[in-house]
Amino acid sequence: MTPAPGVGGEAKRKKRRRRRPNSPLSTTSTPSTASAGSADNRPLERTNPKKTTPNQQRSTYAKRVDEVSAGGLVIDGSGTKGLLIGRRDLKDASRERLLWSLPKGHIESGETPEQAAIREVAEETGIQSEIARELGVIDFWFMAGGKRIHKTVHHFLFREVGGTLAPQISEVDDVGWFPLEEIISLLAYPDEKKLIAKSGELKV
Repeated sequence: MTPAPGVGGEAKRKKRRRRRPNSPLSTTSTPSTASAGSADNRPLERTNPKKTTPNQQRSTYAKRVDEVSAGGLVIDGSGTKGLLIGRRDLKDASRERLLWSLPKGHIESGETPEQAAIREVAEETGIQSEIARELGVIDFWFMAGGKRIHKTVHHFLFREVGGTLAPQISEVDDVGWFPLEEIISLLAYPDEKKLIAKSGELKV
């Protein structure tokens, strides 16, 4: 006997629907399989304890060192020139180019920024000076010797009171007096340029 139209097909579809939950292709088994797969495929650096120990994580960071210095711009007796120090640019293959900057150096134990600034100017340039006023503070970061250096520099405006112009041996390659209107253009470092530019009239 020929089955009624659609009866056999409906029976087969119902039968397939009953099998679907137990089928290996069923979507109900997919989440557990996918979850296991994602765990197995995690990057090795996250699951390898040798790469995630706290001590090894800390060792990847450079040590921070804080340094504090003081210095500034000395104005000569005529009130028309400023004093700069020059150091050779180590990136210059000819070793002839000088990088001009303001004299400055580290504050030693027991010193105030003012005392350190006067001492450093004398050591680096040979010029004795006294402070006329404060110019401001600059702080910046740089890498040296595998360490992250955070440097803070106190700057002052000085007036010349004596001494003989001479670069500090092994520390400074040249020193010189330059017209005040040329100081900003001569300075090699942007932070010092900005400091002098915003300092107003350089009178002592």
